[in-house]
Amino acid sequence: MDARLNLFGNPLAGKVLRHINSAGKAVSDTALPAATQELVKIRASQINGCGFCTDMHTKDAAHAGETPQRLNLVAAWREATVFTDAERAALELTEQGTRIADAAGAVTDEAWANAAKHYDEDQLAALVSLIALINAYNRVNVLVRQPAGDYQPGQFG
Repeated sequence: MDARLNLFGNPLAGKVLRHINSAGKAVSDTALPAATQELVKIRASQINGCGFCTDMHTKDAAHAGETPQRLNLVAAWREATVFTDAERAALELTEQGTRIADAAGAVTDEAWANAAKHYDEDQLAALVSLIALINAYNRVNVLVRQPAGDYQPGQFG
């Protein structure tokens, strides 16, 4: 299977992705825990049906020491006992921020307040930015049907 557009070979796509990557680097360098960042990226990618990003971020998380049990339970985080209250708050914010069109009020005040109990203002800014960025990546990859399965941890870093 080939992508509809070579994102890495097209000069304009490459330029846009470099800017998105720069924004992603700014987020990854924050105090938002790295494990939380990967969980957020995985959950949004699952919701959006982005195989490329789901493959990438589950492999990156495993490479960084995340357990198979937690990775296997991301989609069922509400019923799983392996996530902290802070991670649950981040996952809820991720789901609501990713499924904006599914709810008339978008992100609820309750979800925001719960996240704010666990994260300071800079971490909330990082979390919001991360949710927006992973959704952008997901949409690009889904639009071009970027194939999944061949990613190797660190491949783009």
